[in-house]
Amino acid sequence: MLCSKRALTAGAGVVAAALAMAACSSGAVSSGGGGGDGKNVTLNLATVNNGQMKDMEKLKGEYETAHPGTKINFQVMEEGDLRAAVTADVASKAGQYDIVTIGAYETPQWGANGWLVDLTGPLKSDAAYDVDDLLAPVREAISNDGKQYAVPFYGESSILMYNKEILDKAGVTLSANPTWQQVADAAKKVNTSSRAGICMRGKPGWGDLFAPLTTVVQTFGGNWYDTSWNATVNTPEWKQAVTFYKTLLDTSGEKDPVSYSFNECLTALKEGKAAMWADASVAASMLEADDSPVKGKMGYAHMPVDKTKESGWLWSWNLAVPATTKNKDAAIDFIKWATSKDYHKLVGEKLGWSLVPPGARQSTYDLPEYKQAAAAYAPITLDVMKSVNPKQPGVNPQPWVGIQYVSIPEFQDVGNQCAQLIADYLANRGTVDDALGKCQGIAKKAGDAHK
Repeated sequence: MLCSKRALTAGAGVVAAALAMAACSSGAVSSGGGGGDGKNVTLNLATVNNGQMKDMEKLKGEYETAHPGTKINFQVMEEGDLRAAVTADVASKAGQYDIVTIGAYETPQWGANGWLVDLTGPLKSDAAYDVDDLLAPVREAISNDGKQYAVPFYGESSILMYNKEILDKAGVTLSANPTWQQVADAAKKVNTSSRAGICMRGKPGWGDLFAPLTTVVQTFGGNWYDTSWNATVNTPEWKQAVTFYKTLLDTSGEKDPVSYSFNECLTALKEGKAAMWADASVAASMLEADDSPVKGKMGYAHMPVDKTKESGWLWSWNLAVPATTKNKDAAIDFIKWATSKDYHKLVGEKLGWSLVPPGARQSTYDLPEYKQAAAAYAPITLDVMKSVNPKQPGVNPQPWVGIQYVSIPEFQDVGNQCAQLIADYLANRGTVDDALGKCQGIAKKAGDAHK
C-alpha cells in the first residue's frame, strides 16, 4: 500500500513525500559499521528539549569517562523542529545523526522501511540489559513484525495535574476520574487576571496541539477516520470538541495559547501562573523535583472524559539508530547505557529520584527510593497506561492502532496542516467551520490512499 501511486501523492508536504518515496525505494539501506573498534568516535544525537533528555545530556560525561575516545554530541531541538529535521535526514538517507529520538508513531513505520537498525539481537543477547524488563505495551509499540527498532527512554500517558492549594482555597474538589465539564467548571472558578485556570497546548503541530486535542475529540465521540478510511473531521463531534477546547481557553486558559506547548505549560504551572494542566504524565516528575516550587502541592487525576471511560494517550520517546550511521556499534552501546537499569539508578543518585525516566522499565517501580520519591504520581501513571486502549481509544472502532496519532506516514503532514487551521481558530483568525472543512479535505486525501 505504501508503494501505490496514491501513497506518493497523499501527503501535501515535503515530509510526507520523503516518507512515501523512501518507503518505495528499492534495496536495503546499509546498516553501517564502525564504532567500538578502539578508534575515536563522535556520536551525533538528535533529541527533544524536554527535561528528561536534558538530564541525559548532563550525565553523558559518565558514559564518556567510562568509554575513552567516545564523545556524544547532543543536538537539542523543540519537538516540532526535531521531528522535521530527523524525518528529513532519515528519509533522505543523509546520515547526519548516529542516534535519533523518535516517538512511538514513527518507530514501527521507519523500522519496516529499513531506515533503522534492528536492535532485537543486540538487546536479547545482553543479559545485563534485560530487555524483558521493558514495559510490554511500550516495547510492543516500538516493534514491527517481531523486531524491535528502538529502546524506550521514557513512556507516558496523559493525566490531569492541578495545584491542590489553589483549588482548596477556591473550595474546588476534583475526583480521580473527572469529566471535561467538571474540569472546565473548576478552571473557571480558579481563573484570575494573573493566573490561568488551566493551561493547554495551542501551538501548531501534530505532536503539539493535536496531542491533547485528539484525545478530547475522541472522548467527545469523534475521530480522524472511520473503519473504511473515510475522513470524519467535518462532523458534529469534532465541532463540539474543538469549540469546547476554544471556549475552555477563552474563559480560563493562558493568554496567547497558540504559543504554548509542553514546556511553556510546565513553566506556567511551576510559577503559579496556571492552576491546572492536562498533559503528559512525565511532567509530574518535573513538578515533584527537588527544585520545583510546587513540589508536594500537586494533585493528579485521570485525563478528563466525556463519553469514554478513559481519554489518556500512550506514548514513548525512544532512542533509535539510523541505518545510515557509520558508528553502529558505538551508537547501540550508548542507547543501551542510556536506557539501562544502571542509568535509572544514576539519575536517581546524581539528580534526584523523582527525575528517573518513567514508564520504561518495570524494575524502576520496584526501587524503594523511586517508590518514595514518585509516590504522588507513579501509581496513577501506571494505572492510566494500563487502562487506555490504543486499538479503540474513542467511541467508535478505528482501522489503526494509536491514540493521539494515526499510524500512517501521511499523518505528520495532515496533522501539521490541520493543527495550523485549528490554531488560527483558537487565535480568532478563522472560524471553526472553515478550519474543519479544510481539514476534512486534507485528511480525505491521506485516507483515500489507504482504501
